[in-house]
Parts: sequence; C-alpha cells; structure tokens
Amino acid sequence: MNPDSQPPADLLKALYTQLLKPRLIEEKMLVLLRQGKISKWFSGIGQEAISVGAAMALARDEYILPMHRNLGVFTVRDIPLDRLFMQFQGKPGGFTRGRDRSFHFGSNEHHIVGMISHLGPQMGVADGIALAHRLREESKVTLVFTGDGATSEGDFHESVNVAAVWDLPVIFVIENNGYGLSTPSSEQFRCRQMIDKAAGYGIKGVRVDGNNVEAIYNAVRSLSESMRKKPAPVLLECMTFRMRGHEEASGTKYIPQQLFEEWGKKDPVRNFEDRLLHEGMIDRDFIARTREKIKDEIDQALATADRAPSVEPDPEMESTDMLKPFGIVPARPRGPEREVRFIDAVSDALRLALERHSNLVLMGQDIAEYGGVFKATEGLSETFGKDRVRNTPLCESAIVGAGLGLSIQGYKSVIEMQFADFITCGFNQVVNNLAKTHYRWGQHADVVVRMPTGAGVGAGPFHSQSNEAWFFHTPGLKVMYPAFPADAKGLLLAAVEDPNPVMFFEHKALYRSIKGPVPQGYYTLEPGKAALASEGEDLTVITYGQGVHWALDILNRHPEVNADVVDLRTLLPWDQDTVAASVRKTGKVLVAHEDTITGGIGAEIAAWIGEHCFSNLDAPVVRCGALDTAVPMAASLEKEFLPAGRMEAAMLKLRAF
Repeated sequence: MNPDSQPPADLLKALYTQLLKPRLIEEKMLVLLRQGKISKWFSGIGQEAISVGAAMALARDEYILPMHRNLGVFTVRDIPLDRLFMQFQGKPGGFTRGRDRSFHFGSNEHHIVGMISHLGPQMGVADGIALAHRLREESKVTLVFTGDGATSEGDFHESVNVAAVWDLPVIFVIENNGYGLSTPSSEQFRCRQMIDKAAGYGIKGVRVDGNNVEAIYNAVRSLSESMRKKPAPVLLECMTFRMRGHEEASGTKYIPQQLFEEWGKKDPVRNFEDRLLHEGMIDRDFIARTREKIKDEIDQALATADRAPSVEPDPEMESTDMLKPFGIVPARPRGPEREVRFIDAVSDALRLALERHSNLVLMGQDIAEYGGVFKATEGLSETFGKDRVRNTPLCESAIVGAGLGLSIQGYKSVIEMQFADFITCGFNQVVNNLAKTHYRWGQHADVVVRMPTGAGVGAGPFHSQSNEAWFFHTPGLKVMYPAFPADAKGLLLAAVEDPNPVMFFEHKALYRSIKGPVPQGYYTLEPGKAALASEGEDLTVITYGQGVHWALDILNRHPEVNADVVDLRTLLPWDQDTVAASVRKTGKVLVAHEDTITGGIGAEIAAWIGEHCFSNLDAPVVRCGALDTAVPMAASLEKEFLPAGRMEAAMLKLRAF
C-alpha cells in the first residue's frame, strides 16, 4: 500500500482498516491466552493509533524497530498472520522457531527489527541502520519505538546523543502511556513532558495525540519528509494510555479507575470510526464487511497455525544456529616479512581491512585524528575519511548497538574499546544483542570489538582487567587473543571477514614490547586453531596472550625443561584437538592465564582434559592464574598479583612429579 498515491478519503479508510486489524487480533489473542494456547501477551489495546499511523506514514523500505505494544507495525507491513501466530505459539513456523516469544524477532524482508526485553538497546541499533543510510547517501528515515519508562535507561540517552551528534535521521517515538509496568511517570522523571528532553540534545521535539491515528500519520509523514532532505533526529512524544496491564498477568489494580474512564472515552478505534461515519466516508455496512473480512483472515491464519507441528528439540541445530555458518579459507601470506611491533601489526591489519572491505566502518573514542589512545588507528582517518574511521561519543552501549544496525544494513564494523574494562558499559549489547541475534531470527552481527586488555603496566583496577572469561561463557560470540604480531594481524583480518561477532583481545603490554616477523601483504589465519610456540616431551603448558611469553621466558631460563607450549590464540572456540594431542604426548599439563584463577578459562580447559584425556595423564592437571583480587596499581603489588612467578614454580614442580 502506498499512502501517497491514495485520495484523502481512501487514505482515511485505509487507516481505519489498518487500525481495526490489530484490535481484532488482540481480542482474539486474549481469548487464546485464557485457553492456554499462547503463554504471554503484552496488550496494545488503546495504543494502536501510534503503530498504525507511524507505519503507514513511512516508506515500505524504511526500517521500523517496534516494541511489545506495536502489533500494528507488523500488520501494516503485511507480516503473514499464520507465521505471526506460530511465533506467538512458539512453533517452528514462527520467526524464531520457538526460541523466543511475541515480538522478539526481526524480518529484513519487511524492514522490521524487533526488540529484546531490555527495552533500550534497540535505539542504538536504529542509529546504526540510519548511519548506513547516511553512508550510502540514501534519503531514508529510521523509526524506533520506546516507552516512557525506558527513557530513564542509559541506552536512551546514549542513542539519542549519538544520533544528534552524527545527524542521523532517526525518529525516536516515545509512547507515553503513563506507566512503566506499575511505576507512574511522576516517579520516572521530573521534566514536565518528554519532549523537554530534546533540548538537552539540541534536537527537535514534537508532541502529538497518540490516540489520533491521523495526527500520528501526519506528524510522522511531515517529519520524515523533512528529515530525508536534512537528516537529523527527532523526539516524537505520543500521549496515550495502556488500557490493560503491562502484560496480562500483572493486572491493573495499581492504576486509578478514573483514568480508565477518562481514556476509555479516547479509544482510538471507536473515535476514528465514529468520525468517519459522521463525515459519511464509511457506513455501517462497510464496518461490518471490514470486520468480517479481518476476522476471516484471522481465523484462517489461526487454523493454519494450529495445524502446524510443534517444535521438536534438535540439540545439534540449536548449537550450530548460534552462529552464521562461515568456513574461512585462510589466505596465505604473500610477499616479504619484516620485523614489526604488535601494535604495528594491528594497525596494518586495520588498514588492509579498510582497503579490502569498502563496507567496513571503524568506530571508537578518539580513534580518528588522535589515532586512539594506543595509536592503533593513527593515520587511518586521513586515508579513509572520518565517515569510515569515526570518533564516537562516550556511549559504548549505543555504539555497539550501532554496529549491529550497520550489520543489518550489510556493513561491517570494528569497534575499539578504549580499554577492555570499559566494555562493561556496553555489556548488554554484546551478550544479549550481538550474541543472540542470529540464534533468534537468523540475522548475523558482523561486528568486531577490539579489546586492549591486561595488566603489567601499572594502570590499576579499571584499566588492567583480563575479562575474556566473561565472553567465553556466552554462546554466539567468538573470542580471539593473539600473543604474537603475525597472529594478531592474521586473526584480526579473519575476524573482519567473519560475519559473526568477535571479541578481539590485544594485550596492551605487548603492543610495543614484542616484535616479530610479519608478512607485509594480506593474509588470514583460521580461527579456532592453536599453535605450538615451543615443543617438548616433559609437559604441556596451555596458555594464551601474555602467558605464552611467560612460559617461553621460563623455558629459556631452564634449558633442562622441554615443554609443549600450546598458544590457544582463539579462546572461543578453542582447539581441543591440539590440546588433546599434546596431552597424549606429555601426560602432564599446566593451564595458565593472566586472568584471576577462580572461574577463569583455565578451569574449563582443565575440566575438559580431566573428562576426555584422563587415561593419558601422569599427574593432576595444574592451574595457574592471577590472585582473586582486583588488579592493583603499585608495581610490587601488581607483580605479586600476576602469576608469572608462580607459573615458574608450577612448571618445575609438575615436571618433577
């Protein structure tokens, strides 16, 4: 349906039909909920005008990011109802194949990206989608919904701020229904109205009657036409009311009854119907025919959904669907080698990746003219431009979310955390959005997050953490951690090629202290493959990052010790075959890492060896890691914290066992 091509009367009739459809579906869903045929329902009754008016006003190829109460977005975009109902029933014919519920899915075919339960992260994703339009110089608008309660979240601030700074054409629709679950707006914020917040970001704020579908349609159409010509974000506050509970189980006892009486008189469906009847644009016969047609469509779709098979567990499929299939064929090094520092290998990889992938965008704090705090991106913005090497505000969550939005639009991104410690500010986007999106609805997240990590530089508790284990525990991510310059370059280039999210750890103490031969041309290394940094018969040391260099230094000091040093290089997935082969050869194993000992990656590897290689062991598996404390700053304290000294004693003791 193209609203622009319709006469005003036909447009109003179309708006009415689209407004009625989600209401009738909702009424049916409430019946099914009582019958136990769906497990949960978040009702949008009384708020349909916002979804319908907004979706009708945008072009069909402009992205909308809805929330729980935006059924009208899905129906306006002609999502097949049988698939939608199978989604609600958790059947394999739904969009998430039973893996998620209600509207927690997306469909690129329909230019819809659904929410996750954390409410705010979809706004950062909207920024990324809009950024892709700007990079392509496309005159497109992105619209994202949020509720009044979610405007209290940091994601709201970060995403609106990024959109403002970058002049992104995003309409941030705030459905102000007065309550965040049971907490009234008076306990959520102190501003008189939501659009008062717009001034703080230097952007436009518009307030509209959220129960008037024509007012919503006209507002979104006018704003989008202006934004396509001159990109900039807008806050659109839609005043409405939630006529049912946050979800059906929560009820509405906490809401004063007079509000229901007041807002019941503002019902968007009934009032718009009465208006069209009064103006002679429709009659009772039209209403009856329209209702009958929609109800028949609902009944037929429900019958199809009811006949569809229930989901059958398939552990192998569940596991493989966490990631987009990607079988990299390593590109072998060509050309001469030269001795370079670790940091230079990283920089060279980024330069070559930008040259090879015209759809690659680098993002991070101070990475443009300044070159990043470690100078890994120095000179890249001058060569490739600030559109592709972008300074970001201090908005880690919004920027990681924007990386996902770029991926939805076919872009790649490499995001630099200034320090690995600061990923905490974007943690939700990584573990709940990037990691789970492909599993949920088949959308890959082509995002690399660079993580300058580790201690040994006197930087204290907030600039020295080894936090790779946080992500090792998260299915849907890949984790890489090279120890040598050549590996850093080859793995980083492989990570950029990979369409799946990669957490790429770079030990900052190695940046300028380690040199090695690195091929000058483009090449990639296969993720998930360990390397033997040393070979011997006495024992096996399994480690990564700084631990590899500690192990080699110990062996240099003790020529009587001959050991396999297995450099994992990739932590998720890790190379079980190489580990098992070395264990079979030596029979004695030390698993070491810089991270704190309790709950570290070494615990998982040691447990796996005990389970799968027990008959090959001649001694208990030994672990060595940092003390279970925060990382101290003073050199003497930090030296004691790190496991390098204890690692030497552990290796000698294990050899003598």
